Amino acid sequence: MTNRWKPNATVAAIIERQGKFLLVEEHTPEGLRLNNPAGHLDEGESLVDGCAREALEETMYLFTPTHVLGVYLSRFHRAAREQQAAEDITYLRFAFCGNLGALQAGRRLDTGIVRTLWLSPPEIRASAPRHRSPLVLQCMEDYLRGQRYPLSLIHTDANVIGLQSIATDGRA
Repeated sequence: MTNRWKPNATVAAIIERQGKFLLVEEHTPEGLRLNNPAGHLDEGESLVDGCAREALEETMYLFTPTHVLGVYLSRFHRAAREQQAAEDITYLRFAFCGNLGALQAGRRLDTGIVRTLWLSPPEIRASAPRHRSPLVLQCMEDYLRGQRYPLSLIHTDANVIGLQSIATDGRA
């Protein structure tokens, strides 16, 4: 049996307030990079719940997704480094925009997150060489163009969060 290729499923929050966007500065194998509050989808959670969780963990702000901004496929090649083989990674990103809630002052930023920043579109464009992914800029530009889709575009079957037993016949 051969291994089946699977992209990494990620969620991202595109958060705008008064013309500025909330980004995180984070440690990566390539050094400090700027990113949208984003991360991997966890087992047992919906895309919307995963996005709200990642935004809270990485920014300490409550975030409620209200619209799907887009679905993005991106490929990243990480060169070999000390005792690490080269990596060819594909990300399937589900990006959301929504409502920013209150700062949760008693929380700490997630491991690897150095700080949060509010940057204007010109500042984000100028910092493109420091972006973790080209999707940081692409998502902002899509947001600024007014791209929005209803959350009803996404369906999460109840068996994902354990409310129903999973079918055993392999159908999706």
